[in-house]
Amino acid sequence: MIVLGIESSCDETAAAVVDGHNRILSSVIASQVDAHRPYGGVVPELASRMHVQAITPVVTRAMDEANLSIQDIDGVAATRGPGLVGALLVGFTFAKAFAWAKNLPFAGVNHLEAHIHSLLLCRPAPEFPFIALVVSGGHTNIYHVVSDNRFELMGQTRDDAAGEAFDKVAKTLGLGYPGGPVIEAMARDRDPGDIVFPRSLLEKGSFDFSFSGLKSAVARYVHEHPVQTRDDKARVAAAFQAAVVDVVCEKLVAAAQSRHCRQIGISGGVSANQTLVAALTRRAARYQIEVIAPPVSLCGDNAAMVAARGAVMIRDGHLCGLDKDVFSRALNLSA
Repeated sequence: MIVLGIESSCDETAAAVVDGHNRILSSVIASQVDAHRPYGGVVPELASRMHVQAITPVVTRAMDEANLSIQDIDGVAATRGPGLVGALLVGFTFAKAFAWAKNLPFAGVNHLEAHIHSLLLCRPAPEFPFIALVVSGGHTNIYHVVSDNRFELMGQTRDDAAGEAFDKVAKTLGLGYPGGPVIEAMARDRDPGDIVFPRSLLEKGSFDFSFSGLKSAVARYVHEHPVQTRDDKARVAAAFQAAVVDVVCEKLVAAAQSRHCRQIGISGGVSANQTLVAALTRRAARYQIEVIAPPVSLCGDNAAMVAARGAVMIRDGHLCGLDKDVFSRALNLSA
C-alpha cells in the first residue's frame, strides 16, 4: 500500500509518500518559521494563507520525488487535529478532495498518534509495548504504546507544554523565536552556576507535567537580577533547560518501570533537543532501558508520520468520511 500523507496543523506545510513497509519514499516540508519570527509566535491567519499558497507545490514535489504518478497512490491521509483550525482545514480539505476525485480510501489522522508513529519509522523501530513521549509546543504526553492502534495515555501537561515553556522563556530572555533551538544552543556546555530552578514532580506516582511554575520562576529571576550579558542569559537558559530535562527524564523512566517496558521513544519537536536525548539515554541505561528518538527530520511536524499512521488506519478500515471536519483540541487516542 502506498499512502500520500498531508500535514498542515500549524506552521509547516508538508506532504510525504510512505509505503506499506514504513519506508519513506519522499518527504517535503515548507516551513513558515521565518514569516512568524518577527511576531514571536505563529500567527494563525498568516499560517492559513501560507498553507493555501504552498499546498499544491508541496504535494506535487512529494509525488515527483517519490517518482510516482497519482495512479500509484492507494490511499490518502491528512492531519485532522489537534491544531490551528484554519491551518488544518487547508491540508484536510485538499486531501479529502484528492481522495474523492480518485475514489481512494481516506484517513483523518490524530496529530499525536502520528508523532508516535514517527517512532515506527525509525530503524530499528521500538518493539511493542513501549513508552512514548510526545513533546512539542502544544503537548507533553506520555503513552503506553501497546500496538500500532492502541495508545494508553499515562500523563500529560496540566498547563504549559515543554515546547511552549521553551518559547516563553526565550522571549523573556530576548532570544527570539522559536525558543527550543536557541535555548539549547545558548545552554550547550554552560554551567548555570548557583541558579537553580524548581522541578515540579507533582504528587507521588503522577506522570503528569507542570511547567507553568518553572516558567514563572525564570521570569521572577530575570526581574530580580540583572540579566544583560550573553553569559548571563546562557546561565539562565542552562538552568531552565536542566530543570525541564530532569523532570522529563524522571517521569519517563518511572513510567517505563511501572509498565515493565524496556524501551522509551521520544517524539515531537522538542525531541530534537540533543541535550534531552543524551540525558535520558544516560539515565535510562542505569535501568537497562533503551531510548529511541527519530532523526531530526521526523521530530517536528512532517507528513511521513501522518502517512504511516494513515496506512495503519486504512489497513484496519478506520476510514474518515468526507463529511467529517477538523478539530482544534485533542480527542482521545485510539483504545
